Amino acid sequence: MANIISDAAIENRKRWIGKIKKLSGDFGADSTRLHSELEAELKEAGGACLRDHLRLCGAIPEVYAHDSSEEKLYSKYTDVLAALAFVSLGIKAAVLTERADAADVECFAGDYEFVVDAKAFRLTRTAKNQKDFKVASMHKWKYHREHAMVICPLYQVPSQSSQIYQQAIQNDVCIFSFSHLSLLSSYAEAASQEDAKHLLRKIFKVVNTLHPSKDAGAYWRAINGTFLKFDVRLKAQWHTEKLAFVETLEDAKQEALECLSAERSRILRMSHDEAIQALVTSRKIDAREIMVNAFSDNGLLEVV
Repeated sequence: MANIISDAAIENRKRWIGKIKKLSGDFGADSTRLHSELEAELKEAGGACLRDHLRLCGAIPEVYAHDSSEEKLYSKYTDVLAALAFVSLGIKAAVLTERADAADVECFAGDYEFVVDAKAFRLTRTAKNQKDFKVASMHKWKYHREHAMVICPLYQVPSQSSQIYQQAIQNDVCIFSFSHLSLLSSYAEAASQEDAKHLLRKIFKVVNTLHPSKDAGAYWRAINGTFLKFDVRLKAQWHTEKLAFVETLEDAKQEALECLSAERSRILRMSHDEAIQALVTSRKIDAREIMVNAFSDNGLLEVV
């Protein structure tokens, strides 16, 4: 049986990882360029390409340094991707270029509106807490809209008990996954955009009716059950998405391990002086010295 995640999809992801590294230094301009290029690619390649992106986007590439410009632009890439996925369902979506006291994506589905934040994580991240999912912030950023959604890679959400589920239910914030969004995309093609929008609204409503609980199993049974009860055609698509999820996780792990292996080899090839300089750079000694030297008497003791 052929893989659902093709070699071409993996190569295209590598191309986009490289594309994001080519920064202009202007975050707004880079975000706009990324949006237009991704939109053009999906318009030409279609829904299968969109689903490849959705399935593979959840892992921040290890080739990007922590808190780097590349990492920030990658975060914007996931927001743009989520917005374009909703557009494929016939939903109007706008991505905020500059961060503010608002959600990253605003959506209008005709008879309901919602806001979205797409989250990606490194596989090497050792721990995540409820603040990483921004459930409370998303509730605040709904403003006049009915619903809010946080979209994450399914392999990164808590699988047993977590405060984020209780928070989500209490605040009417839907915790969703890129896998589920991919499934919505395939369903819209098999049925119609209107059917997909109706299904999405039912998902929002079921979150609002759940009893507040930290139980991950209860939460995801409600989400998954809403899908499978909605249309018999979803059963086969669900099976495909489950297989794709297994492949996605393996591909993400392979990508990260290859990067870490290359990093280990690069370090081992360093000379003594190169290793010392790399350590000084990684500790940001020069930048921290500049910050220390910038302090001076602010004159407040002269205020009498």
